Amino acid sequence: MSKWMVAAKRADFNAISEKYEISPVLARIIRNRDVVEDRDIDKFLNGTRQQLYAPTLLKDMDKAVDLLLEKTAEGKHIRIIGDYDIDGICSTYILYRGLMECRAHVDTAIPHRIHDGYGLNEHLIQEAYDAGTDTVLTCDNGIAAYDQIAFANTLGMTVIVTDHHEVPYEEKEGVRQYKVPPAKAVVDPKQEDCQYPFSEICGAVVAYKLVLALLGKKNNVDWKQIMESEIGLELLEFAAFATIGDVMELRDENRIIVKSGLELMKNTRNAGLKALMQVTGTDSSQIKPYTIGFVLGPCLNATGRLDTAVNALELFQSASAEQAVKLAGDLKAMNDSRKELTLKGVEEAVRQIEDKGLDKDRVLVIYLPDVHESLAGIIAGRIREKYYKPTFVLTKAEDGVKGSGRSIEAFHMYDEMTKCKELFTKYGGHKLAAGLSLAEENVDVLRRRLNENCRLTEDDFEEKVLIDVPMPMSYASIAFVAELSRLEPFGNGNPKPQFAQKNVHFVKGKILGANRNVGKYTVEDENQRSYELIYFGDIEGFNAYMEQRFGKKAVNLLYQTRTDDIVLSVVYYPDINEFRGNKTLQMVMKYYQ
Repeated sequence: MSKWMVAAKRADFNAISEKYEISPVLARIIRNRDVVEDRDIDKFLNGTRQQLYAPTLLKDMDKAVDLLLEKTAEGKHIRIIGDYDIDGICSTYILYRGLMECRAHVDTAIPHRIHDGYGLNEHLIQEAYDAGTDTVLTCDNGIAAYDQIAFANTLGMTVIVTDHHEVPYEEKEGVRQYKVPPAKAVVDPKQEDCQYPFSEICGAVVAYKLVLALLGKKNNVDWKQIMESEIGLELLEFAAFATIGDVMELRDENRIIVKSGLELMKNTRNAGLKALMQVTGTDSSQIKPYTIGFVLGPCLNATGRLDTAVNALELFQSASAEQAVKLAGDLKAMNDSRKELTLKGVEEAVRQIEDKGLDKDRVLVIYLPDVHESLAGIIAGRIREKYYKPTFVLTKAEDGVKGSGRSIEAFHMYDEMTKCKELFTKYGGHKLAAGLSLAEENVDVLRRRLNENCRLTEDDFEEKVLIDVPMPMSYASIAFVAELSRLEPFGNGNPKPQFAQKNVHFVKGKILGANRNVGKYTVEDENQRSYELIYFGDIEGFNAYMEQRFGKKAVNLLYQTRTDDIVLSVVYYPDINEFRGNKTLQMVMKYYQ
């Protein structure tokens, strides 16, 4: 079920329209993104890299830079310990490139998802110590590794944390007591006393800011000069890649980073990224957040899921095009295999939900012992989409049970897990996603406790469809679509604008695609003006809905000749269909009722 709501945020749209030379519709969409002040509207439309926040605004940044320059000057061995997802891989690469530029004695370690699990553990610390490491530099992890960092301290090692995850806390008498790890420097914008103006950056952006500050101080120049240098521009591509891959909100400086990074990727400076585009058939001139999120990014994640993320790091470190193409081909093949395994896992999860009546639970906890543990998060995401409920997918691991969770807007996953933290051997995450480990005997207990504690109401399970503007399709034009592109990049926090029209007559249709999963329709408005409309959603579900509402005969006529009996309200956005050099306007349907 979905609940349609028109955004009703008020502003003087005509004044905004005149001042920024945009249409009142665009002004309204920008206001719907909670961009209100003049300086913020200007930044949203015209923001540049020069408006990024200074790295030194991050707590402990100066301390981290001084330590790394000191260790580099002394020739001490520095080991970067990252993570096996997109953000972790990009963060590791950014720090490695930055420290190599400083001529540091540096190497990298990315935990193995199955053997090591997420983040720092004592085994990784011991390994680093045995290898002669003096300083451990974390990225995209470390904020929750209090005991592991304390262990490193007993060995006489120096630890510097760069992370972006929530700081762990204990609640005593309703007051949160945060537990910051005992590292020599902790750079994480989520710390309570960090003055950084925008805390929703990913681990790779934290790493990027560290490298800008590091190279700036080493070369005695302003960080903005480093940002515009060859290495600064290359590393911005990876900060943008990770921001999209880690599904950060595309607002404030994230918007500038992604917009600028995508533009740079069109002529990427990195042989590995270029090869990845080549083997996936990506047109670099058309690269969008979708390309990163659904084509290139999953190839990086797949290697961390089914093998080792070291392969992806090696891709970005490739010195030759030949080596890069080979590594990129391996990553793509692994992702193709991951897709098949995911599909089977989703089918098994749905079967279990239906057979066991788990769909009655408000929080879904699904145990799939035979599914590869690395696929739990993807499967949880798919199940969350299907049922629109907070979802945990658990799998059998080498040591007990591991799992991942994906949430809905009304359910803060990390906080809810903290209420029953004694059940976990390890857990972490944030509002919408989490990871966990627990003993097998606690699986059913976890399901029961999460549901007992759950305060979600029926209203929370209705997906909210926010309509930017109720707008007749007749308003849309190729010029209007071009104007909408000023709002790009679209993604989390800045969704593609959605419009709505009532009384849309579906008169002709056909099913397209190798898997017959795309619907293409001729539709008419109340004035008999005709439009092309395409639907990429659940075609079977759409046809079933129309049959139930208008009868089988009307649906048959729709696909065979013509009908005047099918009238729906639709949520849509206008787009350009380009075919053999010809550009035509088409509407893309997102929802119907």
